Amino acid sequence: MAEEEKQEYRVRIKDIADELGVSTATVSNVIHGKTKKISETTVAKVQEVLEKNQYLPNMASILMAQNDARIIGVILSDDCKYEGRMIEDPFVGTVVSNLLKEIQAKGYFMLLREEDDLEEIVRYSSIWNMAGILLLGFCEQEYEKLRSRMRIPFVVIDGFLKKIDRYGNIGIDNFSGGYQMGEYLWNMGHRNILFLADNDECADHQRYCGFVKAITEWGGGMCDFKMLPMEAGKRPEVYEQLLSQLGEYTAAFCASDVYAIEFMSYLTDHGYRIPEDFSVSGFDDVSAAQIVRPKLTTIRQDLKEKAASAMDLLESMMKGNIIQEERILPVMLVERQSVKKI
Repeated sequence: MAEEEKQEYRVRIKDIADELGVSTATVSNVIHGKTKKISETTVAKVQEVLEKNQYLPNMASILMAQNDARIIGVILSDDCKYEGRMIEDPFVGTVVSNLLKEIQAKGYFMLLREEDDLEEIVRYSSIWNMAGILLLGFCEQEYEKLRSRMRIPFVVIDGFLKKIDRYGNIGIDNFSGGYQMGEYLWNMGHRNILFLADNDECADHQRYCGFVKAITEWGGGMCDFKMLPMEAGKRPEVYEQLLSQLGEYTAAFCASDVYAIEFMSYLTDHGYRIPEDFSVSGFDDVSAAQIVRPKLTTIRQDLKEKAASAMDLLESMMKGNIIQEERILPVMLVERQSVKKI
């Protein structure tokens, strides 16, 4: 037979049924695990022929047909600062990677979506018969709307909530992280310090408040908040303006490692030596913090623990053991080479 005439043969349910002399419904029920009304002998025969013919079922159809679909939806809300590339962000990417490992370890499948339309989230959860949902990047009003529209258990990651109503939340102690860095920089001899962030709300606000409290308690100093644009293309202009003011400061505490590494890179390109001429620290301890030179001093949040806690809480809710709960995880300072002792 000529190569172009060759066709790949894929066995069908009807072929299996014809070979065994049973109905297609019987074969389909065995594939989908609905075997209560089928004899053990028939089930064994069907499974044997399926294996012999290397039958490849449509897994999506099987999962949706079962009462327990074993699908966990991970839904990301693409904040404008990510410019449509949220999954490429080092922090978000690491969170998703750890969630995938935890979901798979517990025998579930992960369905990942970037979605801002709440109606679409409701629709997807129903179409895919999701067992539970993990949400990242939404606001409190959106959680409340989803709760009113869905019966599916869901857990929020890094939500900042006045109340929790029939869902879970996994967060970190941002205030403590800011305090630890403020205390560390003070003990390293720094008194006039920049705080760089793209907003003064939620996590960044808590980090700044903890930072200011530490500096104040240890004797005072300048803790100047400088707002960065969320658009990456506009930040170099702000960094350029900061160059003329750097003589007033000895260090910068950035609200994220991404901004700390970006700022260090900008300073290096303009002749500054880190930390000899200027010290920089960050928050999160993403993998790049250990790759960049000098290695970044930062506040570590354990993203593996965060993912494990989120999945543990969600599974407890799916089993009906917990209706709602908030868990705040600790953070710790990691000293490397980007801060000079004065």
